[in-house]
Amino acid sequence: MSRQRPLSPERVAAALNVIDPVFLGSPLLSSAELDSRTGLSIKAKLETRNPIHSFKGRGTSLFVRTADLPGSEIVAASAGNFGQGLAYCGSRAGYGVTVFASTSANTAKIEQMRRHGARIILAGADLDAAKAEARAYAREHNALFIEDGAEPSIAEGAGTIAAELTDECPDIDAIFVPLGNGALATGVGCWFKSRSPRTKVIAVAAQGAPCMVLSWQKRQFAETAAADTIADGIAVRVPVPYAVECLRDTVDDVMLVSDAEIIAAMRIAHESWGVEIEPAGAAGLAGIFQRASGFAGAKVATVLCGSNLTSSQRSTYFNVKNGGEA
Repeated sequence: MSRQRPLSPERVAAALNVIDPVFLGSPLLSSAELDSRTGLSIKAKLETRNPIHSFKGRGTSLFVRTADLPGSEIVAASAGNFGQGLAYCGSRAGYGVTVFASTSANTAKIEQMRRHGARIILAGADLDAAKAEARAYAREHNALFIEDGAEPSIAEGAGTIAAELTDECPDIDAIFVPLGNGALATGVGCWFKSRSPRTKVIAVAAQGAPCMVLSWQKRQFAETAAADTIADGIAVRVPVPYAVECLRDTVDDVMLVSDAEIIAAMRIAHESWGVEIEPAGAAGLAGIFQRASGFAGAKVATVLCGSNLTSSQRSTYFNVKNGGEA
């Protein structure tokens, strides 16, 4: 397991004064009609109204602004949103950013990573294969390899979502958080365990990418043979050891949602709030709907954490031919 330092709620609080303000203060959504339909009071933090259209700018901004980075090149692997965050924040701090992505990566995310200043190298059939190529490249070029989920400051930056949420909406009974590499779930959980320990923190992974859920349940590293889900942002088959370690102290429960449940949640978010959320970004909402009967009358929250969709995805999920939220 990793020897990284534990996550710190004090550093989460301090991060609110460090992170680029363009990523802070995201809207808090609710819907009386949806609450009536589900028997819940649902609150959703919308993390899409920023330059990279996802929550990843919080953690990457904090990392770039606080880390003592050697050299001039940052190397990472990404399905797209983490790479966008590094590209946006790293390039503005004067670093070259090289991002490895799989050959099947979301084309809209690839384009946006390039637009924000990243050099893109396509390698490997999935994210974890691309990550192996990125590590090898970093070693060969004496560059700094950054892994999403393995850096405390990246998780603590994500935890500022929870810090805002507890100010805006106290007495939350449960929060359902998408679970991929683990930075969002552990960062949010770190804050709630310290500031609102009564709140149940539930991490939600895709049924076709269960490695982090299995690792939490078994209390050990549990790699899977494949990650097969439409939710590319949480399609992980090789767990991040540091994130697995942090999940033990920050999450109360884990669960899996199917692709069909994710699509239903995306469409409900569109109907209720007029927003187009990518599959990974809707996993937490899908978790709420799956567990609704067990939380009847409760105040529950989630994070709508990304909206980077291709035109084909928009057409498929929302019947949107052109335009729409990026």
